[in-house]
Parts: sequence; structure tokens; C-alpha cells
Amino acid sequence: MKKSKVKNTGLLPNSLKIISSCIRTVSTNASTVVRSAGASVAASIAASADDHRDQVSRINPGKNYMDMKVWILLLLFCCNCSCSGSSRQVIKGENDVVWIVQLSDLHFSVHHPERASDFQESVTRTLSMLNPSLVLITGDLTGFCLSPQADGKSKDHLTMKQNEQEWVEYQKTMENVITKSGLDRSIFYDLRGNHDNFGLPTAFDFFSNYSITAQLGRSQSVNSTSTRNVVFVSFDTTMSTGLRGPTNLFGHPTDQLLTDLNSHLSQWDSTSSTKITFGHFPLSFSAPTSSKNNLQQIFLNQSVTAYLCGHLHSRFGKNLKRRHQETDSSNLIQLNMHPKGTSEKVNDFWELEMGDWRKSRAIRLLAIDKGRVSFLDTDLKTGSKEILILPTYPLDSRYMLNKYKYQSTEDTSHVRALVFSSAIIASVKVKIYDSSLRDMVVLEAPMSKNDNLYTAPWNSKAFVDPSPSRYWLEIQAVDNNGVTVSTELMPFSLNGLRADLSWTWKEFFVMGCQWAELYYPIFWSFYFFVFIILILPKITISVSKKHYTYKYFKANKGVINGLTWVFAELDSIPFLWNLMLAYLLYLVLCPWISGQVFSNGGQGDRGYMTYKGWVVNFDDLKSLEFIGFPDIMVIVIPHIYFVVLPAVVIIGALAAERAVYQDHVCSLSGKKKDDDDGESRSKDHNVSGWMLRKWARGILVIFSLAVCWKHFKNCWALMKAYEMNPLVHFPFYSFSIPLLLAYAFYKAKRL
Repeated sequence: MKKSKVKNTGLLPNSLKIISSCIRTVSTNASTVVRSAGASVAASIAASADDHRDQVSRINPGKNYMDMKVWILLLLFCCNCSCSGSSRQVIKGENDVVWIVQLSDLHFSVHHPERASDFQESVTRTLSMLNPSLVLITGDLTGFCLSPQADGKSKDHLTMKQNEQEWVEYQKTMENVITKSGLDRSIFYDLRGNHDNFGLPTAFDFFSNYSITAQLGRSQSVNSTSTRNVVFVSFDTTMSTGLRGPTNLFGHPTDQLLTDLNSHLSQWDSTSSTKITFGHFPLSFSAPTSSKNNLQQIFLNQSVTAYLCGHLHSRFGKNLKRRHQETDSSNLIQLNMHPKGTSEKVNDFWELEMGDWRKSRAIRLLAIDKGRVSFLDTDLKTGSKEILILPTYPLDSRYMLNKYKYQSTEDTSHVRALVFSSAIIASVKVKIYDSSLRDMVVLEAPMSKNDNLYTAPWNSKAFVDPSPSRYWLEIQAVDNNGVTVSTELMPFSLNGLRADLSWTWKEFFVMGCQWAELYYPIFWSFYFFVFIILILPKITISVSKKHYTYKYFKANKGVINGLTWVFAELDSIPFLWNLMLAYLLYLVLCPWISGQVFSNGGQGDRGYMTYKGWVVNFDDLKSLEFIGFPDIMVIVIPHIYFVVLPAVVIIGALAAERAVYQDHVCSLSGKKKDDDDGESRSKDHNVSGWMLRKWARGILVIFSLAVCWKHFKNCWALMKAYEMNPLVHFPFYSFSIPLLLAYAFYKAKRL
């Protein structure tokens, strides 16, 4: 199996791209005669220039005249097709097998030159060995950059700006990779990530100057490339206004982008084509459009098979993958990798998040074999691999789609695998294990070679089983240097059944939640809870004849009575209660901080952040425009849940501790001392009560210091990120919680 590639070396190859695209379109709608003529034209144009001249000299003039009329008609039709879809390119694949490489989150940095050097060395050798049809680099091409004041020495990653030196390094590295790997530049697709977007639209738009995408003139937000039965569509959902981090965490698709994306995908028949999309942001970190549409709807409606993305890195886990499918219920939270409780006949697709190059040196090999998608995620931490093996049939039952269950069983007579090696492969064999027979090998057979594709005949019907994890597949390859590599054992299913695959809690946290839609419910849930514990006890006391004191709680123990008593004690310190309520209202009604929103640092770049987003334009105060929503949740949610809420609980605990000690002192002062030992017993009780209070107060002090330390770290990060002075630009945010805690300790000390 030999792949042919389109080389962008001159007029004829460029014409071949256009003609090939036209032939594919004509073959769907035109007559058989026109298709045959188109194929003849494509074959003629693909010939070398010298051969072409020789052929022309031998062509019969009359016949040549008729052929030229057909050529001219087809060329005119092709030009029309090209003009109507200028963002589409064509790649070639044979035998219905296409394989691509994905990399993501390179983060080339002036502080970490090894990232670029390792990339140039390891990725170049790997790409040369794999010879893929496409190379996708899904965002965050450059790293965390620092302000000039950092003097190029700090590595705290708190001040995020773009650095042109890093972009020059990226461009130079990619030029070397392309040249040394021998691949054509046109097969490389690099996308903009959130770290490549700081300061837009200004002179900081280095992506438009140094990226491969820009150099090849792919100026649209949506671009596509295809074989005869596989289409790849890329899109850019970074914000048009490049905010500084950390409030640039989400992708922001627009309605126009979704329209363009839908248009690209709808040009292909879903029953005969495999559609692969790729971008930077996972869907869990993609905001809906202004009309509440989202990417997931487009992917499901257009029967997309897989969405490839990056952004999250590998620190959250290795199974950052999610199967999406049509459902009538709300899809804000998906508890497991596979959704439950819907029909198997609905559309579904896989979201495959890619690990990062930055630390993990991750790389992905993905293949489409007769419409079936398989992939291999590995890393190059120790350099390029000697052998890479990717089984393409049967499929891993953990990554099944509904469409595979009803797909044609054509060409299931062979086990198929792609095998790549830097040396000559001596032998490849397949093993199948039966887990019901204590992992007995039930099939072991050599595989025959057809370029990089290896096949072995088998009786597929013998392995059809109601259990998706009964049979396990292993491919083993040996090169002529004696290097042996085996794939990880892989469960497979021939009837479309899926094996279970679960997330860890961290994987669920970043992949299973639609954070853009969950932001407001999480925010207002905090206020609902806090106002209940602050206001409900006050209302209860005012309308009830009961006095929720420590004595009442001792006589009527219970969770509700305990909570009511604890926060009712705050009513005994009315000024502190009023301060807490005022601060909570301030967070809703007023700006939190005033910082440099953009990277150029001009006076006009200072904006005000509220819980709704950043405001930078104050021309119309009645209709303020908020940007950076829901990205600001990375500041808002940690502050209210990890600073404000613990502070409220600590203040309530201080008030309760004060009431307990007051009760203890009152009980001591009311005791009668009739016997001779009364005075000594009173002293013992007093010492015991004082020690208990000391321990309780010490624990609360420790918790308060922990809250203040967390708050200090947040303030320091914001101060560096947005070039702020805490006394000038965010005094209420910075000092309110420490002062409230200090005042609470002061009032609780006094009886």
C-alpha cells in the first residue's frame, strides 16, 4: 500500500489538486462519460512536463482538438469549484487507509529551549518514519511569556504576554522539521491556541506572521482538506479580542463560524464519508454562541466521527476522551466516558483530547481504515520510537461508535494493522487471547506486508461474542536489528458493543462538565447557601419564640438546631454581620478588580472585571458589553468557594466558640461554694475551660491563616497578571476578607 502525496512544487501539481477535487465532485453528480474524461485529464496532467511535451507532439491534431474542448470545459468547472471553496485542499490516500499525526500544546519558550530542540530531533525522525497524510498541531504553539519588567529571568508564569522571539524559534523549528522529514509543507496544519492569542488584534498577532497556516494563506476561520472519502475540517475559536490570562480559558465560537463549519461539513455525504474535525479547545471548555448554539450540535447533525483537540495537557489524566451522542435530556454533566440511557441508533462522535508536548512529549497517530477510526497515543520522552504499531481492524471496543454497529461488514476477513519502523521489519504476527479461558491464545498468525499495512486472514465470525471484552488483540513486530515491540492488549468487538471505560475524578472534572453552562448555577448556588446561613437564622429568631442559644442547643441537639444556633450567634455581633452582608452584595453589584486587560499595556487597556466579565468600553453605561465570559470563572469561583465561604464558616465558628465560653464562664460564676473544696474545684473547671478555648481558638487561627494564604496567592497572581496595585486597583477584593477575619477574632475575644 503506497500513499501518494500532493507536492506543492509548481503549476501542474496545483492544477492536479483542483482537478482531483473537481473529479470527486463530478463523480457524484455528473454522467459516466464526464467522469471518465475527468480521470483521463487528471492522469494526463499528473505526468511530468517533459513527458507531457512528448505526448503532445504525438497526438493526432483532430483528436487533440476534441480532447482540448473537454479539457477546457473541465478546467472552467474546476475554477468555479475552486473559487467557491478556496479554503479546501486535497490530500491523497489509497486502499481506503489514511493516517495522520497530531501534536498539541508545544509551548515553545525562551525559558525552556529544550522543548524546541527535542521537537526538532524526535518529531522529525518520527514524521520521516510515519510519512503521514496530515500533521495537525492543535494550538498553544508558544509558551508562557513574561513582561519586560520580569527581565527574562522569572519563571512564575504569572504575567502572560506573547514574545516574538519564541515565534521566531517556532518558525525556524518547523522549517527544519519540514525540510529534514521530507514532507510537503501543505500537509501541516497549525492552529491558534489561547496562549497564541494574547493582545489581539494588535501588533502582538504573531500567529499571522509566523505560523504555517498563515504562510499558506489559510486566512479563514474554517479550513478543510480531504481524500476521496475522508474530510478533515479545522476551525479557530479563540477570542477575537485577546485577553490576558488567566481569563482566556474558553473557546468562543461565533454563529458565523458555526455556519461556515456546517457548510464545510454538509458538502460531504455522511453515509459514505468520514468527517474529522480538529480545534484547540475541548467542548467542555467551549462557550455557546450568542444565540445559544454550540459545536456539539453541529458535530452531531453532520455525523462527525471524531473531534481532535488539545488545551488540557496530560496532568489531568490520560483518558481525556468523551463520547457525545444525541439526547433529549440536559447534557451539562456526563458522569462517565460513555453516556447512558439513549438509543444506539442516534448519532454520536468521539472527542479525543491530546496530551501536551510541553512536559509529556505526547504525540498521536490516528488512522481511518474504510471509515473506521483508530488511534495510538504515545510519547517521545526518550526520543523517537524504533517501531510504532496501530491496529486498524478489529477496533478497540472501548472506543466504539453507534455507526460501527450498522456499518457494512465488507472486508472483515483480515486483521489489519499499520506498522512503521526506522529499520526493515523482519516479521509481524497477531495474537488473540480469550479472557474466558484464562487468557489462552486462540489465534496466532503471521501478517503479510503491503507497504505499511499488514494483514492476516481470520474467521471473523468465530470471534463474534455478546461480551465486548472477551477477546483481546495483540500485534507484535520484530525488525532486522532484533528490536521487538508489542501493542498493549486491546479488547475488541465485532458487533459494535462497547467495553466500559471510566474516568478518574480529575478526568471527569475537566471533560464531563460543560463549564460555560454551569458557571451561573455554581455562582448563584453559593449565594443561595450563604444567604440561607446568614439570613434564615435571623428570620427564624424574629418570627419564633424560641431562643437559639447554646443552652437550647444542648437541650435539643440536632444538625438544624446546631447550624441555626451557630449563625444566630452572629446576630449578637451586628456590625460584623452587616459587614459580611455588605461584602457579599459588593461582589454582585460592583467591579472586583481594575487591570490591564490586553498585552500592549496602554492606558486604554485597563478594564473592570465583574462576575459577568470584563468591561473595557464605557461609552454606553446603560448597555455595557462584557467580554471574557465565562472565562472569568477561573477567578470568581475559587474566590467565593475557597476564600469567602471558608471565611464565613470560620466567622460563624468564632461566634459559636464565643457563646460556648460565655456559657462556661456564667456556669462557673453561678456555682455555690458551700464546701471546703469548692474554690479548688472552681479553679479546675476554669483552667479546663480556658484550655479548651485555647485549643479551639488555635484551630480556627490555623484555618484562618490557610484562607488568608490562599487569598494572598490569588491576589499576587492577579497583581502580576494584570499589572495592578492592590491598594489602588482592587482594595476591596484584596483586604476585605483578612480584615473581616481579624475583626471577628477581635470581637470573639471580648465576652
